[in-house]
Amino acid sequence: MPPSQPSDTPPSSPILSLDSSHFQELQPLIGQHMADGKDIDNVGIKAGSPDDGVPSRHAILDDPALEGLTLYEKKALLVDRELDSHGMGKYQWCIFFLCGFGYLIDLLYAQAFGLVEPAIQQEFGFGGSRQYAFNLTVLIAAVFGLCLAAPSSYDGVLVLTAFIGFGIGGNIPIDTTICLEFLPQNRRFLLAMLSVFQPIGVVVCSGIAYGLIPKYSCGDDDNGDPLKACSAVSPGSPCCTKSSNMGWRYVLIVLGAICLAVFLLRFVIFHFQESPKFLLFRGKDNKAVEVLHRIAKFNHRESSISLDMFGALTFEETSMASRHTATPILAVEEKQLKASWAKTVKTECRRYKILFSTFNMARLTLLVWITYAFDYWGFSIAGSFLPKILLQKNSAIDVSVAETYRNFVLIYFPGIFGVLLGALMYAVPRVGRKWAMVGSSALMGISLFLFATVNTQASNVGLNAMEYFFQSMFNAVLYGWTPEAFPAPIRGTACGVASFWGRLFSIVAPLIAADLLTKNLDAPLYLAGAGVLICTIAIMLMPAKSLKGESH
Repeated sequence: MPPSQPSDTPPSSPILSLDSSHFQELQPLIGQHMADGKDIDNVGIKAGSPDDGVPSRHAILDDPALEGLTLYEKKALLVDRELDSHGMGKYQWCIFFLCGFGYLIDLLYAQAFGLVEPAIQQEFGFGGSRQYAFNLTVLIAAVFGLCLAAPSSYDGVLVLTAFIGFGIGGNIPIDTTICLEFLPQNRRFLLAMLSVFQPIGVVVCSGIAYGLIPKYSCGDDDNGDPLKACSAVSPGSPCCTKSSNMGWRYVLIVLGAICLAVFLLRFVIFHFQESPKFLLFRGKDNKAVEVLHRIAKFNHRESSISLDMFGALTFEETSMASRHTATPILAVEEKQLKASWAKTVKTECRRYKILFSTFNMARLTLLVWITYAFDYWGFSIAGSFLPKILLQKNSAIDVSVAETYRNFVLIYFPGIFGVLLGALMYAVPRVGRKWAMVGSSALMGISLFLFATVNTQASNVGLNAMEYFFQSMFNAVLYGWTPEAFPAPIRGTACGVASFWGRLFSIVAPLIAADLLTKNLDAPLYLAGAGVLICTIAIMLMPAKSLKGESH
């Protein structure tokens, strides 16, 4: 495990960072500016002096660790050192748990739809089938999650589910990026630990479903077969009515309440500070310093960062640039502020070009997209169809519905330990991120193939538990590593686009699996397993340097 005290050593040089040409290309986005005495007074932060313990301008400029870095990277290094000096303060722990609750909600609903789908199908009779973002995604999911229990038609359920997906979809990339930007360097393994909230969410959801669905669901008819939907039988015949099938609605109401509680924690009770690196990238040095001082105050300590320190770096960079260009760097921010909306959007899109700026960066970007796409492919099929397949397999061996829902809790509980193992492997020499992901994804795919070949209660529980254990381990390392692999100015973009491809494939995969399910009960399992093995291959082809640490 990493040492218990924050390290005094400076962060390593960036692995896939922004070189000078890329930085010049992004200058309209950056707009670095000078810090004068007036600016310092406005934010209520004094300039550094030899008497107050803050490094002088001369000491900062002579720091050998800043050699060869761009202006943004120099300032980001100072931010890293400041946060490293805090260790895991109260603010860092709050961010960790609040971001973790976002992970919990993501899998809470992903699992919920697989668990309630059989009850919904029985009733409706359908065939088989940054700061504001930090809070808004949870609010959207909470509002529509609470409303999801109300519809009396399957179409209504689908519409509200789509809105929940809109809110939930933004959680993982936003939460991971935010958590990374505030963690000290020697606590980066906690990024992988964020994923522990996902199996906790699944276990909580499974426990709620176990307590409510078997008790408040439609029973069987006189022949021992499940009651059919009222739309599928003649008037007056026994059928599955809304009043006799409230269990799945109660589950979704409880989940919506949990989601709303998380939103209140994140928006009302805790005041989230914007990322200092994000503010630096936007040219808002004074705001970045304000944030660092607020965090220090929240952690009951003094900040060593002053606006004068950033000003010294900016002055040096401006002096050097003035020798080679007639356009002062200081004019960039003013141009950016006066730019039209359309021009601003065009300028923002330049960040996407950096994802393909070099061969290694393009290779990393494409392989990350493939990994996310087929990771979501595999676990969306597993989450959507394993409960239904397990119910049918257990029915064939006379295992009751109540026992099956109890088994879901047993199946998903080991996922918590899968995340812990993933976080441990994160820092083990000769294993690290790469082989932890390779091994866990391969074993996840193998467990899906094995489950398709057997049908006993013990094997059904054991192989599903194995699948979810390695799924949790793989996702823990993947979600923790991805933001580390990209430079901070494009970190949110890189994670967001990767998540987009994952969400897109998680829509397509169940549609294909649903068609295969009508032909063969085990076909979706082979489809999911094959997708996961594609992840294994993609990870093995990743650039070696991208799997070793964090970039600025």
